[in-house]
Amino acid sequence: MRIVGEASDGPTAVQKAQELQPDLILLDIRLPILNGIEAARRIRSLAPDSKILFVTENYSADIAREALRSGGSGYVIKSDAGSELLAAVDAVILGRQFVSARLARQLLTSVTKTQAFDRLHIKEVLASLSPRLPRNRSTTRHHEGLFYSDDAFLLDGLSRFVGAALSAGGVVVALATKPHRPSFVEGLQGRGIDVSAAMKGGRYTLLDVDDALSTFMTDDGPDPVRYLEGLADLLDAARRAEGLEHSRVAVCGELAAPLLVRGAAEAVIQIEQLSNEFANEYEIDILCMYPAHWSHGEEADQIFHRICAEHSTVSSQ
Repeated sequence: MRIVGEASDGPTAVQKAQELQPDLILLDIRLPILNGIEAARRIRSLAPDSKILFVTENYSADIAREALRSGGSGYVIKSDAGSELLAAVDAVILGRQFVSARLARQLLTSVTKTQAFDRLHIKEVLASLSPRLPRNRSTTRHHEGLFYSDDAFLLDGLSRFVGAALSAGGVVVALATKPHRPSFVEGLQGRGIDVSAAMKGGRYTLLDVDDALSTFMTDDGPDPVRYLEGLADLLDAARRAEGLEHSRVAVCGELAAPLLVRGAAEAVIQIEQLSNEFANEYEIDILCMYPAHWSHGEEADQIFHRICAEHSTVSSQ
């Protein structure tokens, strides 16, 4: 076996994979700029014959499951690599799947809500929306995550995203909690973004988070069909104004943040995964905003990493 290249961050890993087309790629989850799971999704389309083996210290079964779904053929925990890495490489090269022993039972026996709604044929639901929406012709998707430490940083991230979308001729749909509604209007106005004119022209729409959640949340979590169809309705409505029929739509805000604060982390993950499925198929830019300090401890750290894994880029301020 010969090493043909190395990369220190996600975008470089994708570039090297495309250039070198290696037989095997060892990939970490926690890569700078672009996480390993998102890098794997891009590599799958650019180097389809390359096998991907994740080697990481993240021992969350849910992260491992998402890594395998993103295109990985194996998942090895770094602290177990001394006894497992060679066997993993052999298995993956031969076309078999390999998972570290301490995760294998969890992956084989646990049935999560995410797996349950996978069975609802999300692809078929998405396909049914195609007559209404422009397809994503890119090999990537734009799904940002922002963790803000205070309202000033929330406004920084919001201004950057909304300003860029409007400057590019796009349409913005924003979802705000009641305490942050002023940031989404007066705050942006104070940063030099003419929100009033954009609202009058149909290029900026502000919606209430609780009202939006009530359209698709159930006692068991988000209803995937209602969520996806509701997202399609948002895009439809945003592009309905005269002259905006071909505009790109950007959606931003705090839709899932209240669920996280209430302890409904699984619902948050499901919403993010559904958003990824949607963005893989249709043209949309997404910015998800979360408070940085909603909780503390090891469980909160695991949830944080799971949320990060669902985004193409993540920033924390």
